[in-house]
Amino acid sequence: VQSNHEGEIVELIAKSKNKYDGLLINPAAYTHTSVAIRDAVAGSGIITVEVHLSNIYSREEFRQKSLISPVAKGTILGFGAKSYTLGLEALIGLI
Repeated sequence: VQSNHEGEIVELIAKSKNKYDGLLINPAAYTHTSVAIRDAVAGSGIITVEVHLSNIYSREEFRQKSLISPVAKGTILGFGAKSYTLGLEALIGLI
């Protein structure tokens, strides 16, 4: 699912509880701002891998902090579209 709406993302994560074994998420700009998405991931109990196309640590200082990483099993970043493949492989391995 792709959405630009924070509330929709939170609802989708909440509905995923007891339905899916894993979550692969690129929270994009919400990485740095969304306590709601962080809480949804933490509350879901779903194994989560966070992915980013670019290396967030090469961005502006305010974009180097992820609110999602502490509640994810791991984070893959900086490999462009390959980040999704690497993240999915990691998620499958964790499941």
